This record gives sequence, structure tokens and C-alpha cells, in this order.
Amino acid sequence: MAEVYELQEVEVWDGNMAASHAMRQAQIDVVSAYPITPSTPIVQNYATFLSNGYIDGEFVMVESEHAAMSGCVGAAAAGGRVATATSSQGFALMVEVLYQASGMRLPIVLNVVNRALASPLNVNGDHSDMYLGRDAGWINLCTYNPQEAYDFNLMAFRIAEDYDVRLPVMVHQDGFICSHTAQSVRPLKDAEAYKFIGDYKPKNAMLDFERPATYGAQTEEDWHFEHKAQLHNAIMNSMGVIERTFKEFEKLTGRKYNIVEKYDMEDAEVAIVALGTTVESARIAAKEARKNGIKAGVVSIRSLRPFPYLAFCESLSKVKAVAFLDRSLPAGAMGMLYNEGVAALYHGTNKPVVSNYIYGLGGRDLTQSNLQEILKELQANAKAGKLTHPTQQFIGLRGPKLGFN
Repeated sequence: MAEVYELQEVEVWDGNMAASHAMRQAQIDVVSAYPITPSTPIVQNYATFLSNGYIDGEFVMVESEHAAMSGCVGAAAAGGRVATATSSQGFALMVEVLYQASGMRLPIVLNVVNRALASPLNVNGDHSDMYLGRDAGWINLCTYNPQEAYDFNLMAFRIAEDYDVRLPVMVHQDGFICSHTAQSVRPLKDAEAYKFIGDYKPKNAMLDFERPATYGAQTEEDWHFEHKAQLHNAIMNSMGVIERTFKEFEKLTGRKYNIVEKYDMEDAEVAIVALGTTVESARIAAKEARKNGIKAGVVSIRSLRPFPYLAFCESLSKVKAVAFLDRSLPAGAMGMLYNEGVAALYHGTNKPVVSNYIYGLGGRDLTQSNLQEILKELQANAKAGKLTHPTQQFIGLRGPKLGFN
């Protein structure tokens, strides 16, 4: 029996510590992990909890991130509650096994502390790894601060393990800006948190010898398409479970989350769409812009996969101009968030002027001055009814301006 960890009503945690405590409270059977900046403290903290008697499960130290996810797949297939954490190059090394986890419908929880991908090598945050894994068959949830890193980890276990879902879930937080920045966090007591998540109920466990199950089968053209279609169907239909989990978490904690978060959008004429810690910065900028006569708002999403097309389209149904902020190098295309957002807007009646801003690569700061310039350009687009600048621009880049139509 694990020791009870005495928590204060308000703890001062960074995003990594918040995720670690949520994992501890979930009473995970197996954490298989390999360290990498900036996610290392999540599994390091977890190992400390284990060594101090606060955890009953197993912590498996492996030789690489590929092996870490392989260990998670094996433990989950055997019938255990499983989780781990990674970032950047480690996440990239995991990618092969991410597809195994989703294809086998294993409810693993993966904390991704978002960081730039090499080359050149960079340990700071951007969304390169988040975007890399978006099509790996995992549910992807987005957080903006340490409190949410804690909350969404608790909800991730419940969502992943729901029998109507049975899918792996990633919980994203920005490297360093969230992962290493301490803020006030209001945790649940251990018993409350575990009751919310619930006891783990294995399904098709390999160690259930009364009901044999096959994992890792080869299908080729006969059944591969059908398996992938079922996976896609499960992801698309998981939205109802995600929304229900959000509502039940609100009843327990009073903290309300929406699939699509809207800030000052009731009368907004221009809007910024962003992810991660940038959302809170954009809200500050929008509030300041309103003092200068710009009716600005901010839209963000909690679920990158499944993408909330209809709700997202509705959130921008009245605006005249929209800026999609992508914190990842698109390498020959418009940004991913831009492309997803425009696809959603295509099916609505409102057709705002849309633009794409690439920012913050490798940890480059996005300042309030940058955001005010973006909002001024949006205002000009709204008044002109068309773009007054290139469709895609790089913000905060040294040297000549970079933009593409």
C-alpha cells in the first residue's frame, strides 16, 4: 500500500511537477521512461515518489525513447495502467511505436513537453514535436499552464481508458515556459483524484489466459484498411467522451474547460488563433488592443486530435479577419493550425480574411509588441476586406522580413 502524499490546498508547482503528481495519483502500474530535456523532471519526480514509498507500481528505466514506448506498449497490452513522458528528438524516436500503440488501441498516457526538433540542436520550446505526432492515431490534448498540465493528466487517464474510446492520449505543455515555470496549482487530494480516474479495467489483456487476444498481427491489403478506418472512427467519436469528462471534472473542481476556448469573442471583429502558453499572452494583447479601438478576441482549442471542426467554425462565425499562429516550421506549406482552421471555416457561412504567422521557433520570444503588430494588421485586413500583407509571415525573425503568398 503506497504512502499518502500530504498536499496543501495550493501548491507551487511547475508544469513538470504538476504532471508528475497527477501520474502519481493515478496509481500507474508501469512507467517506462528515458530522460530528455525538458520533460526529464516528470519521470525523475515520479521515480523519487516511487523510491520514497508513494507509489506501488513499477518504474522501468530503458535505453532509449523507442524502448520507453515499447515498454509502455508491452505493459499496456498485458493489462496495466501505463504512462510516460518525452520531448523533441525522443518523441521523434518514439514515432514508430506510437503507431503500434494506437493501432493496438492501448490507453497509454504520454506527456509531451514540447520542444524544437533538430537540426540545428535546440532544447527550447516550440511545437515541432506536437505537429509531428498529430496523425499517429492518438488523442492530443493541449494545456496552457501548470494547473492545466495537472488537470488534463487526470482527465487523460479517464478518457483513454473509457471503453467507448480505448485510445492512447498525449498531453501537451510548452517546454520551459510551462514545464519549468512555477505557478499556484490547486491539486485534488489523492483519494479524490483516484476516485475521479477510477479503477483500471483491462480489456483484451494478454495475461488474461481465459480470453486469449492477439497483438501485433499482420493484415496486409485484406484487413489493414478496415482496422485503420475503425481507429479513425474511434478518434472522431471520442469527442463526446472528452466533453463529458470535462463536465464531470468541472463538477468536481469548479474548473471549466471547453473543447474550443473563446476569449472576448462576443463582439470581436478580429481574432488570434493559437495554442499553448501563447494563448494567455494573446489574451493580454487582445485586452490591450481593445483600449485602442480594435475589437480583438482569441480562440484556442483543447483537442488537436480529434480536431473540433464544427465548434471551431462556429467560434469564428462573426469575425472579419483571423490570424493563425503556428509555432512550428511548415517547411514548404502554410502552418498546420492555419490549414486545419481554414478547412473548418470552408464549411461555414462566414469567410473572414485569413493569414498565417510563424513564430517562436526554438524558443524565440513572442512579445506583446509582436502581438500588437499582428492585431493592427488584422484590423487593416478587416477594413480592406482582403489581405494587406503576405498570407504567411515569420514573426520575430532577424534580418529581412520573410513572407509568402
